[in-house]
Amino acid sequence: QVQLVESGGGLVQAGDSLRLSCAASGRTFSNYAMGWFRQAPGKEREFVAAINRSSYYADSVKGRFTISRDNAKNTVYLQMNSLKSEDTAVYYCAAHFNFAAMVRGFVGYWGQGTQVTVSS
Repeated sequence: QVQLVESGGGLVQAGDSLRLSCAASGRTFSNYAMGWFRQAPGKEREFVAAINRSSYYADSVKGRFTISRDNAKNTVYLQMNSLKSEDTAVYYCAAHFNFAAMVRGFVGYWGQGTQVTVSS
């Protein structure tokens, strides 16, 4: 079992930056691929970014968002720059033992989500 707790969401203006954090507990953090998904109102949950030994991004955030992890702190981060109104969503931290599966949308564990609202 892996428990994930997100933090760092909030209300910002377009063009601002925000950093999300996800603290993991339970099984060995370094064994898991970690990622971020988001769900906007009225839309399906979508993949944002994933990291293991390498990282992978959705086209919509490439060049603006950076995912990173600190295995010593059991934490994964999502640095979001140049935020746009269309980035408004609930952001979910995710874990899966297989990086390729996570990129395809398969998730073993979810966090509870943190709201990010970008005003234009």
